[in-house]
Amino acid sequence: MAKQRTFASLAWSSKGKVTRRERFLAEMDQVIPWRPLLALIAPHYPKAGRGRQPLGLEKMLRIYFVQQWFNLSDPQAEDALYDSESIRRFVGVELGDDVVPDETTILRFRHLLERHQLTAALFAAIRDLLSEKRLLVKAGTIVDATIIAAPSSTKNAAQARDPEMRQTRKGHQWYFGMKLHIGTDPRGVVHRLTATDAATADITQLPALLHGQERDLYGDRAYWSEDHRAQWRASGGRYRVNRRGTTKHPLTRRQRAVNRRRSQVRARGEHAFHVVKRLWGFVKVRYRGLAKNTARAFTMFGLANLYLVRRRLMPPGWEPCLT
Repeated sequence: MAKQRTFASLAWSSKGKVTRRERFLAEMDQVIPWRPLLALIAPHYPKAGRGRQPLGLEKMLRIYFVQQWFNLSDPQAEDALYDSESIRRFVGVELGDDVVPDETTILRFRHLLERHQLTAALFAAIRDLLSEKRLLVKAGTIVDATIIAAPSSTKNAAQARDPEMRQTRKGHQWYFGMKLHIGTDPRGVVHRLTATDAATADITQLPALLHGQERDLYGDRAYWSEDHRAQWRASGGRYRVNRRGTTKHPLTRRQRAVNRRRSQVRARGEHAFHVVKRLWGFVKVRYRGLAKNTARAFTMFGLANLYLVRRRLMPPGWEPCLT
């Protein structure tokens, strides 16, 4: 943060209200483990030399996180730094004193994270931190999946839809895009994540969503398998996946009641989807191909984990200040 502030910045500091955006950014600033995350990226980040000096790594990471929270493209992220004082303060930029990174610089930083698969490393670091603080429960796993839409139009330069996306039907509605599969603990904290095209069956990703220490397994009917149920129970685990009926053998009243009770627990696994899709706007892919969108998903769910447990990570009695 620059030592000297503009008159506009000083006037902004004297206002009498903390906005929701300010509060959100202040809370996330408190709970994000900046030091270990920066240490993961630092070996890959350009070092200062004789040519153009790279901008501070922490500033670039903060801009990248702002992009995820407010669903901003690279040009929109640059504009936000000029438009929003609260975002500038979170990033640590003072107009007139600091260099404001342009959209190309922001794009190159995002490409660096994608090229070295650093977003998956950031996700794992956050997960390990929550595990150390005993905020990640390993007694059970809830598995679930959600569809992220992709443009189905062929009115583009390639005159074709994204070849890595697929079409699937859910109920009576058809969707085109990708699918994110997650494994969460019983309180909704995500510990495993995979991404596929939308047509991939949910149950095929089940092994990759388990950490191997869970006793209970919860999931919707898409994950039901009689063979898997027998194997799970033989190993001493409790199989809590919603049972699936058929036309010839519909579920009994008791089985439907059991499914409803299991769904009360399983619903907690959708809390991260609510944060990522409804609060932060990740309902449609921004890039072509699975790799770039998967990299974004790792960042989103890592940050969503911190958001879900932020009250337990912040110091007691902490409140955002106006200055």
